[in-house]
Amino acid sequence: MATAYLGVWDYVVFGLMLLLSAAIGIYYAIRSRNKNSTDEFLMASGEMSVIPVAMSLLLSFMSAIFILGFPAEMYTQGTQFYMQVVGNMLGCVMSVLLFVPMLYPLKLTSTFLYLEKRFDSRAAKLTGTSIMIVQLVLYMGVASFAPSTALEAVTGFPTWASIIIVGLVSTFYTSLGGMKAVVWTDMFQSVVMFAGLLAIVIQGSIVVGGMEEVWRINEEWGRITFFDFDPDPTVRQTFWSLVVGSMVSWTATFGVNQASVQRYCSLPTLQKAKMSVMLNVVGVLFLLTIVCFAGIIIFAHYAKLGCDPLSAKYIRNSNQLIPYFVMDVLGYPGLPGLFVSCLFSGALSSTSSGLNALAAVTWEDFLNPVIGQKLSEGQKTLVTKFLVLFYGGAGVGISFMVMNLGGTVLQASMSFTGAAAGPLLGMFALGAFFPWANWIGAVVGGILGLAFPLWISIGAYTIVGAPSNLEFPTNNCSVPNTTDAMTTTMSSIVTADVEYTGVSALYTVSYLWYPSIGATTVVLVGLIVSAITGMNRIGDVDTKYLVPFFDRLICCLPGPASRCLRCNQEFRDPEEAASEKKEEIVIPASGDGDVSSCKEKLPLSESGHILEYGSSHVENNESKSGINNPGFNDEKQET
Repeated sequence: MATAYLGVWDYVVFGLMLLLSAAIGIYYAIRSRNKNSTDEFLMASGEMSVIPVAMSLLLSFMSAIFILGFPAEMYTQGTQFYMQVVGNMLGCVMSVLLFVPMLYPLKLTSTFLYLEKRFDSRAAKLTGTSIMIVQLVLYMGVASFAPSTALEAVTGFPTWASIIIVGLVSTFYTSLGGMKAVVWTDMFQSVVMFAGLLAIVIQGSIVVGGMEEVWRINEEWGRITFFDFDPDPTVRQTFWSLVVGSMVSWTATFGVNQASVQRYCSLPTLQKAKMSVMLNVVGVLFLLTIVCFAGIIIFAHYAKLGCDPLSAKYIRNSNQLIPYFVMDVLGYPGLPGLFVSCLFSGALSSTSSGLNALAAVTWEDFLNPVIGQKLSEGQKTLVTKFLVLFYGGAGVGISFMVMNLGGTVLQASMSFTGAAAGPLLGMFALGAFFPWANWIGAVVGGILGLAFPLWISIGAYTIVGAPSNLEFPTNNCSVPNTTDAMTTTMSSIVTADVEYTGVSALYTVSYLWYPSIGATTVVLVGLIVSAITGMNRIGDVDTKYLVPFFDRLICCLPGPASRCLRCNQEFRDPEEAASEKKEEIVIPASGDGDVSSCKEKLPLSESGHILEYGSSHVENNESKSGINNPGFNDEKQET
């Protein structure tokens, strides 16, 4: 079939989307020119609103990868894949219950400062930061490649040119406008994405004959299945891998990922931070339901025609199914352009979010401790903008590497970024849930937790062939050597026909389990290494860096059981900790009891008294100032 081309109106719609995205960056660069600080550039000075932040959170990780990948999975594998939506929503809930209440009150520019404070180790922080850089650079590369392959399918526009456009535009407005530009551009791009997806679903269902007909055709071809409870981890998609594996992955995404933490920490209160993440339960359900419906609508359309475009070689891979369908069915002026804008909006939002997060952690964790004292605020902001440019170039480079991978863009994204997301979650879980874990366990666990699933994911691409698929109609296709009305697509290699043993068997584990493998490896190795090298004692770690796991998940625990499960430690209410302003009192230098005249300031305890010796809430730096000295008060009185 000849390649279709975009019309004038399509290019107008597409061009307007790119221009408006760039204009938002210019606007916030001009508006914030008098607030030239790293806090304004990276954290928006904590002045954002709930709805834009919630939409930005959703769009940061629901990119063109999902717009292309989810329909491709539904088309080639059936409706079982929809169960991942349940896991994604559970990930949002787990993030709100466990990690948002712990991280928000700390108000950290870099999420990984938590690891330094919790483990009292710069090595732990840099381990987490390095894992995150690997994850986001890989993700940006796949996100930039996704719309490029689609645009090539529908217009013949070169993939390399599309990759460069995404890299340049996202880098441009992120480097100019910072966090505010990223969030408000995401808000604009979300409208474009929803409009494009709804156009596909509505018009597609009309062409097929309504949703009842769509469902009937898919059921007739054996594609309607939701509850495959097979416990075998090598099965590509089961209920367990989709729900449990996705929950772990998206808890890492919404709970501890730098891009997410940066966003919800830009809100003024903890309640609003929680709300911004919880709103994504609705957003995930709505957006992913639309893209999944698109997959079965496309299959129903081509089943009625009797010709699968993959089998007929009209397209090269399943990533191009949606753009091919758009050009085939949505032939109205401007609609294909709206769809291409939808794809690029997803790619731009994900890439800009990644760039902003990478600039934040690189500055805060690597550069600020070394050169921060030597630079003015304006110079610091300039350095972070150069970091955006550097990582923009790195993302483009990864995109060109991704061009050579097989499978769907969704699988590529979830394989490599999932392999890095798991160990990040594992390091935060190790620190938050296990007070006796030490920094050596965190570093060793983090390194092995990244290496193990990344090794499996690379091995899976080099050894295991493309996944086996369901049957597809080809009876009306003009395909040479087609002898049967039913055939399989994407590859003649069927993994079920090949048996792998020994180490190679690991490569057959479903990519959906990679985050769980990484997180579990970090926790298990971290605890074992901590036990060998000397565990922390209960009370050594300030409870603001810990999470009472069972109290947060089980609200009606009996008092004795609750105290036992949190090791008899007392935890502050996160709302109180987040809203509290640091109060200070003074110790009179002359012992006259006039608190207001003192110059030496000490922090108050939760009850409003001076922190006493042995308090678990005293920080190391407070200890150094003499607060922990049992003779401190006596010396003052003598003076």
